[in-house]
Amino acid sequence: SARSLPLMKLAQLPRRTASRLPRAAASLARRALSTQPASDDVEESVHDMLRQTCRDFVEAQVKPVAGELDQTHRYPAELVAQMADLGLMGVMVPEEQGGTGMDCLAYAIAMEEISAGCASCGVIMSVNNSLYCDPVMRYGTADQQEKWLKPYASGQKLGCFGLSEPGNGSDAAAASTTATLDGDEWVLEGTKAWITNAHDADAAIVIATTDKSLKHKGLSAFLVEAGTPGFSLGKKEDKLGIR
Repeated sequence: SARSLPLMKLAQLPRRTASRLPRAAASLARRALSTQPASDDVEESVHDMLRQTCRDFVEAQVKPVAGELDQTHRYPAELVAQMADLGLMGVMVPEEQGGTGMDCLAYAIAMEEISAGCASCGVIMSVNNSLYCDPVMRYGTADQQEKWLKPYASGQKLGCFGLSEPGNGSDAAAASTTATLDGDEWVLEGTKAWITNAHDADAAIVIATTDKSLKHKGLSAFLVEAGTPGFSLGKKEDKLGIR
């Protein structure tokens, strides 16, 4: 079991709207994409710049070690740090919240290019962007975003997302992990499995049932810091790929 901070009640909170290129190109990109209405030519040139920068990075840094990473199951800390320097760990998170502040297309382009060189690097990036940063950006309080979003969107820290369990894959409604309010703290009890980034993450969003009578609407998401008493890690599975 672990004690945690509630992030959101999935079925109840309203959505917020929100949308880092390589350092040298970031200023140009921000100005271009923040101009309304934006020129198609300008948007295309910014996206092309991002694509080429990611492609050059992959050719020079990622592809030469991709095979070794897959064979040894090694977490590519040095590549993740470089992706953070390129602004790829919080592509759609606004600058004021630690991210790059770009659009969905920019994220898709970056994701495609990184994954073409190493699927493992791609999924590390994807989980931090989509499954960790995005929920905190959309549903977290201002205090939560200061602590749990800014350093993750900038790539200083790494997040993960705990949904799947040994008995239920991605069937959220079948989750057996529970969260019980004990005074002013939530106590989580359960086991998660196949959680990308788990062994290297600084924090996790954990999905747990707070009201079984509501089935899938009784699920909530909690922010759990790695090292929290009761938070432990199992062995890494010997998967067929994306290790």
